[in-house]
Amino acid sequence: MSDKDAIVHNMAQGMSQGSPYAREMGFELVSMTGGAAIMKAEYKDIMVGDPDTGVIAGGVVTALLDHACGSAVHLAMKEFKIIATLDLRIDYMRAAKPHKAIFAKAECYKVTRSVAFVRAVAYDETAEDPVASAAAAFMLDSSKGRHRLSKPEVKS
Repeated sequence: MSDKDAIVHNMAQGMSQGSPYAREMGFELVSMTGGAAIMKAEYKDIMVGDPDTGVIAGGVVTALLDHACGSAVHLAMKEFKIIATLDLRIDYMRAAKPHKAIFAKAECYKVTRSVAFVRAVAYDETAEDPVASAAAAFMLDSSKGRHRLSKPEVKS
């Protein structure tokens, strides 16, 4: 792993560890290449949305996809920039299989000056049989080039 790859890997893993929710869910970066990332969440009872079936809640899938997409954006950029999710569209196709880990595979396919675009799938066994698919857009370093406005003078 190159120095840059190690830094990006640590940053992507740090994003998960820095988020109390992702940390509690156990999100971890499994692999990274270019502008693509795969993240994993091992099945935990606290993830269950339907106690009768043991199916993982949709919010867990959404958060895992968002984290994987953000990691893919960081992997695709030439230099570190602060990012924020602008848009995250998710299409759920089926329930995840109970008691199985869930994965999110994300690819950043376009980076402009101010926005990055990502596609992703969440799956439990293979990416060819997705639980959900996602399309996302991320804002890149929204403060760049802006000057802090001074407070207007108040006349008494």
